[in-house]
Amino acid sequence: MNRIAIVLLAASLVVVLAILTAAAAGTLARLDGATYPAALMRAATTFAAVLTLAAAVTAALARVLP
Repeated sequence: MNRIAIVLLAASLVVVLAILTAAAAGTLARLDGATYPAALMRAATTFAAVLTLAAAVTAALARVLP
């Protein structure tokens, strides 16, 4: 399989995982009684946190693996 295809597949998987996590966080915030803007902000924060975590793990693995 082409190396670029693997990178694109992994990136799309991370984005889908971030979207699902953000949707779950927003839903849980709304069920907890938060307003729609507050739930949306919590979902956006979660989305950014998941992408940041994925970038940090990728950078750490890039340093360790040759």
